[in-house]
Amino acid sequence: MSEEQQAQGQFALQRIYVKDLSFEVPNAPKAFLGTWQPEVNVELSTQAGRMEDGKNFEVILSLTVTVKNDNAPAFLVEVKQAGIFLIDGVPEAQLGQLLGAYCPNLLFPYARETVSDVVTRGSFPQLLLAPVNFDAVYAEAQRAHQAQAAKEAETLQ
Repeated sequence: MSEEQQAQGQFALQRIYVKDLSFEVPNAPKAFLGTWQPEVNVELSTQAGRMEDGKNFEVILSLTVTVKNDNAPAFLVEVKQAGIFLIDGVPEAQLGQLLGAYCPNLLFPYARETVSDVVTRGSFPQLLLAPVNFDAVYAEAQRAHQAQAAKEAETLQ
């Protein structure tokens, strides 16, 4: 490896996999009757952790999609889409952005496809989730974290 490559660091996607998947239709078969006018709620979160070797990280994108129809639950999908990423020689200041925004951005299309597939297999109309700006989500989480830290520091004084 050249000095230039070492200075830039290494980043490589090792594997993408579904870590956990759940699909529930609590009101079946009643959920399939009537006019289909769904109310969709999507919650997402991410988490990342360094693996034992110190160079690989597991990043998990969790999506929970709750759909109601006529104020009754139609279905619930929970997906934990995960990936293993080799990250070595990246400055600590850039690591948070990489793990909190870039990696989830790579995982999202797979999670989106998993949700669409399982919903269709559940006999519901196809559900395509809108794209997510993970850079904005990460930036907002950072602002909230800084505001919380400032509030705690103020309380201690």
